[in-house]
Amino acid sequence: MAGAVSNPSLILRVMSASVAVANRAGSIIRDIMKAGDLGVVHKDLAKTDPQTEADRKAQKCIVWSLRRRFSGITVIGEEEESEKEQVPEDLLEMGDFADVLKAQCPDKYKDVKLEDVVVWVDPVDGTKEYTQGLYDHVTVLIGIAVNGTAVAGVIHQPYYNYQAGPDAPQAVNPSSSCIGRTMWGMLELGAFGYEHKENPKRVITTTRSHGTKEVQDAIDAMKPDEVLRVGGAGHKVLLLLEGRATAYIFASKGCKKWDTCAPEALLHAVGGKLTDVHGNTYIYHKDVKHMNTGGVIAAYRNHQFFLSQVPKAVKDVLPS
Repeated sequence: MAGAVSNPSLILRVMSASVAVANRAGSIIRDIMKAGDLGVVHKDLAKTDPQTEADRKAQKCIVWSLRRRFSGITVIGEEEESEKEQVPEDLLEMGDFADVLKAQCPDKYKDVKLEDVVVWVDPVDGTKEYTQGLYDHVTVLIGIAVNGTAVAGVIHQPYYNYQAGPDAPQAVNPSSSCIGRTMWGMLELGAFGYEHKENPKRVITTTRSHGTKEVQDAIDAMKPDEVLRVGGAGHKVLLLLEGRATAYIFASKGCKKWDTCAPEALLHAVGGKLTDVHGNTYIYHKDVKHMNTGGVIAAYRNHQFFLSQVPKAVKDVLPS
């Protein structure tokens, strides 16, 4: 990527802004943890779905920064918010990420219009893990859909390499320059910000806290060498991108569109695939239901094999 494109396409400008604002959201997440008051509230009576000040503040930063930059853009975030809410100016991020603006936009996406775009935001994917100190599981997800298809995405890992700080592992050191990383990608362009290493083993990654009989039956049918039970859809797909896992199997309802849009885009950008248990790709237009009712089957390679191994009894439980 030589120099910045003189007049970058809308999709690249949205992607560039999304990388910059994801980085800013990561700083917010670390700062709140360092301050020690997470401001936890629960979104359900069973207290299984926590929300923290990091969720609330990071979402405001992402959603309102993008709305300020691209007037009229549709941005859908996980956390409920008021359209009339006043957001402090110092919470907004108006920067760009130069590497994105240097990219040559694929011809297919050069003329994308603002009304064709929906941005899906999970400000803290892996909130439960965040509250439990499982920092590696936490990601910021910004997915960009065009006409209902996940086309581009950003996965920011705010605590990547967090144990490299001088106070580690006892404390997180958010000022360390080596903490955090951002991956971004786009269909027909590729994905950037990580390294992939082939894994000879069949390693399945799945949920650590939302297991069901169907989830376990699907995993058993894959005959894995190893199972990695981790939090966050973004984290699971990162394991696929890096080669630490072979497939992400979640034969259950539960994931939402903001969980899968960005990871799906990155995975598809490198030839992988993410579908429901019936092989259907998810749709991301603004009026779609937020729940992914058909579960998730994702793989960096050989997606069809893993899809074919899902037992019929499991598929019959989940709507197509």
